[in-house]
Amino acid sequence: MNKRIKSFGYAFRGIWKAFATQPNMRIHLIVAVLVVICGFLFRISTIEWMFCLLCFGLVFGAELINSAIESVVDLASPEKNKLAGDAKDMAAGAVLVCAIFSAIVGLIIFVPKGWNLLFG
Repeated sequence: MNKRIKSFGYAFRGIWKAFATQPNMRIHLIVAVLVVICGFLFRISTIEWMFCLLCFGLVFGAELINSAIESVVDLASPEKNKLAGDAKDMAAGAVLVCAIFSAIVGLIIFVPKGWNLLFG
């Protein structure tokens, strides 16, 4: 049981490290906070909250994996290397894909609500 508790500590330390060192992680957090504020203002449904939370988890998880891949690649290949660069670019691309599709989900949820508020 002690090992399990320690593993949570390591995981939280990794999350904290990512927020402390990765500017994109902080940008994702700011966007997530804005989405939560808009969610309360527009009174989105439970299903819409579930989609927002799923998107938050997807983007934050992808960013954590990207950060881990970058760290491992830098450790394994401190000098410039095309394959190392490709790996880092693909990991960053995965985060971008998650972020783009999350933004599309956000637009699907919030644009009709904003439209109705303005013109409804």
